[in-house]
Amino acid sequence: MGTSATMRLPEWARTERRGKPRETKRVLRSVGLATVCEEARCPNIGLCFSKPSAAFIIMGPNCTRNCRFCAVTHALPEPLKNDEPQRVGLAASALGLRYVVITSVTRDDLPDGGAEHFARTVRAARRRVPAAKVEVLTPDFRGSPESVAVVVGARPDVFNHNVETVPRLYPAVRPQADYRRSLSVLHRAASLDPSLRIKSGLMLGLGERIEEVLQVMMDLREAGCEFLTLGQYLRPSRAHAPVERYIDPAEFDDLRHRGLAMGFRQVLSGPLVRSSKDAEEMYNRGHPET
Repeated sequence: MGTSATMRLPEWARTERRGKPRETKRVLRSVGLATVCEEARCPNIGLCFSKPSAAFIIMGPNCTRNCRFCAVTHALPEPLKNDEPQRVGLAASALGLRYVVITSVTRDDLPDGGAEHFARTVRAARRRVPAAKVEVLTPDFRGSPESVAVVVGARPDVFNHNVETVPRLYPAVRPQADYRRSLSVLHRAASLDPSLRIKSGLMLGLGERIEEVLQVMMDLREAGCEFLTLGQYLRPSRAHAPVERYIDPAEFDDLRHRGLAMGFRQVLSGPLVRSSKDAEEMYNRGHPET
């Protein structure tokens, strides 16, 4: 099977460039914030920034884990900044956001994995933009049920934790993570607050088989997941895991239909789908009454 070193990037997997992200960047820089869109080199950054939209990345730019698919820097983490939650709230207000996504690097160095910092950031965003919906995209907190409870207690509207790939590939691409642990995080969040919307996502093209993807989708439904994103893995650099296959849009569409048949409330499935892309639209389509 070919890899990204030998395969040509299909036209339908190419970055969609649109919009002028200058204003979003200006606001973010004025309050000293970055976004996961920038840190993870998301292919949709121009499109999302032009809405405006931003997925705030908190707890510093350095991650304590070193997943082979991820462009975020693996290095010693920085101390938490106590005013960061307030700065996220200020930026959300300045950008006029109706939907706030808060994510982070993984902080295995912190006793609670950063759960309290997440909770403080959710509450700060609610104070500044009380009408906005808030989605958290969390790490696994090393499976700590107490840490999950702290984040859920801040009352986000959506709790998102990505399983990223099929369990067989975890040792190769997510060696410091555990598939069952990630499922337990989602299940714990769902059990703590029935009104909370549970979300997860996978990248395709790392060498997974279709039957493995379908099994993960069923596992996610059993864990209480209602929102699902499926996107094409794009190699950030030659130092990262290679692309084993580019998934045809028709396959993505088939997976979307299968996911809806399994009972997912919403499924976004396509080459350029990312966990935070179109998060507001996905939520609203799943809640036509709002």
